[in-house]
Amino acid sequence: MCTVVIDVENAGQVRLLAVRDEDPQREWDSLGAWWPERYPGVIGIRDRRAGGAWLAANPAERRLAVLLNRADVLGLPEDQVLSRGSLALESVVGRSPAAPLPMHGFNLLEVGPDAARVLSWDGADLRETPVSAGVHMIAHDDLDDDATPRIAAWLPEFQALSRPGSVTDWARPWIELLARTAQLPPEDDRAIIRDNRPHGYPTQSLLYCTASVTPDGIDVRDVTLPSPGHWAASS
Repeated sequence: MCTVVIDVENAGQVRLLAVRDEDPQREWDSLGAWWPERYPGVIGIRDRRAGGAWLAANPAERRLAVLLNRADVLGLPEDQVLSRGSLALESVVGRSPAAPLPMHGFNLLEVGPDAARVLSWDGADLRETPVSAGVHMIAHDDLDDDATPRIAAWLPEFQALSRPGSVTDWARPWIELLARTAQLPPEDDRAIIRDNRPHGYPTQSLLYCTASVTPDGIDVRDVTLPSPGHWAASS
C-alpha cells in the first residue's frame, strides 16, 4: 500500500516522492547498484528475498520506475505466480511488461526522458494511464483516485505547493508536508506514513525516496524512517 506523489512539469522535468510500505520482517537494502551483472548502471531499493526492486533508476537513460501493489483477480495457483520484483528493473532498461502476466496486481509508475505513465495490471487486463502535466498521487488504486482516502485528503495540499525556484531545494516543501501528514495516526485511512496491520496487512511505512528526472540526469535519495510506521523530526 505504498504511496507516490509525482509532479510532471514538462516532458523532461519530473519530480516524485515515494513512500514504501512493506513487512518490516522482510529484509531489504537501501539505494545502491545491487545488480551490476544483469542491470549494469541501475540503482535501486533491493528486496533481499526475491532479489528485485521496489524502486529502480537508470541514470544513463534517465529512466525511473516505482512498483505499487494493487488488488487482482489472478486465478493461478501460488506456486505458479512470479515475483513482481523484476518489473521496475526491466522497466528502467526499456523493457515494459506486456500482458498476460503470471503476477499479482500492480501499478508500475514509469518515468522516462519524454513522458511518464502508469501501467496497471489486475490479473486480467493491463491498462496504461499517461501522467499529464501537474501534480498527481497514486497508491493501490488508480491515478488520482479520490476513493483512496489519503489521496482525497492530501492531493490538493501537494498541488497547492508552489514549484521551487531552486532545482536543488525542490524536495524540502514536499518533505515538510509529508511530516505534517504524519501527525495523523499511522492506522488512519488518510495517513501516508502508515501502519496497515489493523487493516489486515503486515506492512508498515519503512522509508521514503525523493527523485528528480531532468535533462541533466537523475537524482535519487532515500531516507529510512526511525521506526516502521512512524515519523521523527530527524527524518
